[in-house]
Amino acid sequence: MAVNLDKMSKDELKKLIKDAEKALKSLETRRLAEAKKAAETAAKEYGFSLDELLGGSPKKKGAKSAPKYANPADASQTWTGRGRKPNWVNDALKSGKSLDDLAI
Repeated sequence: MAVNLDKMSKDELKKLIKDAEKALKSLETRRLAEAKKAAETAAKEYGFSLDELLGGSPKKKGAKSAPKYANPADASQTWTGRGRKPNWVNDALKSGKSLDDLAI
């Protein structure tokens, strides 16, 4: 398919670019679907699903854990028990309280 770009107008060239980008995107989508199907077939031959090989479904980001501890002086301050201890937890532990004393 030989196209003489020198004889095309600006609008014709823009349309050609747009059509080529659309065709490229369509090609990439088809190739991706083919690759996924081939990977699923290969995984199935070994008795696995593709999700199992890739580590399952991705974890939801931003899902918060339920709080396990609350500040006795201010119940609005809570802690899930994960990550760094808040200052109020450290202060309570220094004053002789245990985590069980702070449990909700």
